[in-house]
Amino acid sequence: MSVVEKIKSAKTTAFSFELLPPLKGNGIEGVYRTINALREFDPKYINITTHRSELVFKETPNGLFERVAERHRPGTVAIAAVIQNKFKIPVVPHVICSGFTREETEYALIDLQFLGITDLLLLRGDKAKHEKNFAPTGHAYATELQQQVNNFNSGFFLDGSKMKSGSEPFSYGMACYPEKHEEAPNLESDIFYAKQKVDAGAEYLVTQMFFDNSKYFEFVDKCIQNGITVPIIPGLKPITFMSQLTVLPKIFHTDIPVEFADELRKCKTDEEAAEVGVEWCTNQARDLISKGVPSIHFYSMMATQSVKRVAKAVF
Repeated sequence: MSVVEKIKSAKTTAFSFELLPPLKGNGIEGVYRTINALREFDPKYINITTHRSELVFKETPNGLFERVAERHRPGTVAIAAVIQNKFKIPVVPHVICSGFTREETEYALIDLQFLGITDLLLLRGDKAKHEKNFAPTGHAYATELQQQVNNFNSGFFLDGSKMKSGSEPFSYGMACYPEKHEEAPNLESDIFYAKQKVDAGAEYLVTQMFFDNSKYFEFVDKCIQNGITVPIIPGLKPITFMSQLTVLPKIFHTDIPVEFADELRKCKTDEEAAEVGVEWCTNQARDLISKGVPSIHFYSMMATQSVKRVAKAVF
């Protein structure tokens, strides 16, 4: 059963969360701890993020520095396979445009298919840290990546050759932005592209994190008016650090409501900020559930214990 089938068949609002692969050189124990902390809430699936290589300066034996590509969080496919095997919970690895060639994407799809992992989240991904604007290595847009996956599902490789044997096609979701993508000229434009994704095969949409539920519901209403009828899954993140009051709006281009920001500014420690974050996120989740959202997806990076407290209060 695909992720979207699990969501649609759930009798109550479904729960899911996102994981980061371990940093290069670290073990998988931290991933296990996060899953063990949250598995009691019956996650319908777990997302595994994918990370591009970044250019860094490294010193050479002659004392000079050279710029080399280094991936700090490798192993998304392997981590996904381990989790699905060990915990018997469906996994949804991210497949991204940023930093990957079309050929590398094809190899990843082949590996995932061999492993029996057939749910994906397709994303453009962020620009590299050294880039002023997004510079594609392969696909420039998530919709181009989507077309490659569609062709793969139809049994064709990149070079146009036909696969010799078929297998279960990939089911996938894609991203949407209740407060619009940072590069979109307006929200209407963003909804136009969201509809393109759905019309081309996206079975559900997952939102960027937001802290104002009214913006989510306004966005859903506009999507429905434009003929988008797939599940639109709200993405939530409990704030856990004082610095996130300014960092999250800068990185994720999301507004923090005045009332929430005022409470966070009163905090003197990260522990106090985490308490405020849990309370706000819990109220968000309760409101969303009361209005019948199909599922809530939690961005759990650096917030596992806070997510656990929110989930215990509402699920």
